[in-house]
Amino acid sequence: MKVLRNIPFAIDPEPLMQRLRIECDSDDHRDFLDLLRLTSQSANPKAIYTEAYVEPGEGDKVRIGDVVFTSATLKMNLASVGRVFPYVATCGHEMDQIFDAKDDFLKEFWWDNIKAELLKAACAYLNNHLESTFHLGKSTAMSPGSGDATVWPIEQQSLLFSLLGDVSAQIGVQLTPSFLMIPNKTISGIKFAAEKDFRTCQLCHRENCPTRSAPFNQQLWDSIQHD
Repeated sequence: MKVLRNIPFAIDPEPLMQRLRIECDSDDHRDFLDLLRLTSQSANPKAIYTEAYVEPGEGDKVRIGDVVFTSATLKMNLASVGRVFPYVATCGHEMDQIFDAKDDFLKEFWWDNIKAELLKAACAYLNNHLESTFHLGKSTAMSPGSGDATVWPIEQQSLLFSLLGDVSAQIGVQLTPSFLMIPNKTISGIKFAAEKDFRTCQLCHRENCPTRSAPFNQQLWDSIQHD
């Protein structure tokens, strides 16, 4: 298991302000820059990962390390993969401690977007670290709960966490009883080398999803047995 702390980040305010429709030289502009200064002083995005090996199981089961997962899609994607990298990356629990919007919904919205930028920095740093350390080449990832509910059930989030030890103690990420993660701008998954590009969005029927990165693929859906 490897922990990556104090991940460097740089948030460019201009494109973020444009996306959030904050006008320059306005009161909102000044308040937003105050939040960015607070972020630069205290934020600490992090990631944790481990190296594990894959063994096929019966039916839709696949063993990763000493943990057995059940997902036809995961098993299909790992059919020719010997080694994977379970991970959790986060904006950092400090972001939930250093600022309280106090029912100011606009600032809460801004803060959430700043946290998303930190998560992007953590993911990029983790990906670069894995590439430089393990020379993965072309790779992709799957996350519990991403895509339709049957693709890789979110309930298996706890199994993924078990591969990484005490995630809360190491990087401050907590798993709720409903298998969501705190801080909210946190992502977990399994990264692996792949010849073909795969995105879980290809197996998601949800229309108009704001975070969709690929269109639904009916042919891919039909090639996998879903209950």
